[in-house]
Amino acid sequence: RFTPSGLYKSVSSAIVSIEAFSTNNAFTASGRGSGFLITSDGYIVTNAHVIDDADYGIKVILDDEQEYSAQLVGIDSKTDIAVVKISAADMPYVSFGDSTILEVGETVCAIGNPAGYAGSMTTGTVSGLNRDVKTGEDQVSMNCVQIDAAINPGNSGGALFNLWGEVVGITSSKLNPSAYEGIGFAITSEDAVPIIEDLIEFGYVAGRPRIGITFN
Repeated sequence: RFTPSGLYKSVSSAIVSIEAFSTNNAFTASGRGSGFLITSDGYIVTNAHVIDDADYGIKVILDDEQEYSAQLVGIDSKTDIAVVKISAADMPYVSFGDSTILEVGETVCAIGNPAGYAGSMTTGTVSGLNRDVKTGEDQVSMNCVQIDAAINPGNSGGALFNLWGEVVGITSSKLNPSAYEGIGFAITSEDAVPIIEDLIEFGYVAGRPRIGITFN
């Protein structure tokens, strides 16, 4: 079990900045957010809305300011989760923990890049569990943990940690009510991990009903 400062020293090198570029303006990022490495060979989790407009390219910036071009592995806008990959080896990475054993009042830490301030950490407590939250009208309801740690634009796609250094949620500024302070949400690892696994294996979420016509 870490102190918050010990946690930051242990995991912050796995948190990255992400910039998305569109053909409309290839020189200025159309989207900015956070992400975190989940494997040593460069798989990174972020929010789908961070890279929605990245039809020109995706740039990943590590905590030591190294820059990489990233390839889209899979994106699921309905749950606001995406996976990208950089061509790298021996990367620092973090592991998922069990969000089902979180308790109200437990200390959690969110690390991301709010307002472009890379590697920022906010610390708070779990305010509520099993919150049913959507990121938009056509989105899938996600099981979220409610937190009072500050979550701002730029935090999207960042990691929520317990004090064992495990990722228990994915933060998103889109989940946070703008009219209230001290209320933030993170998609639980319980809900996120199966989606991430599908995106890595298939490039989409398998098993979801799909409507379409296939021509041979």
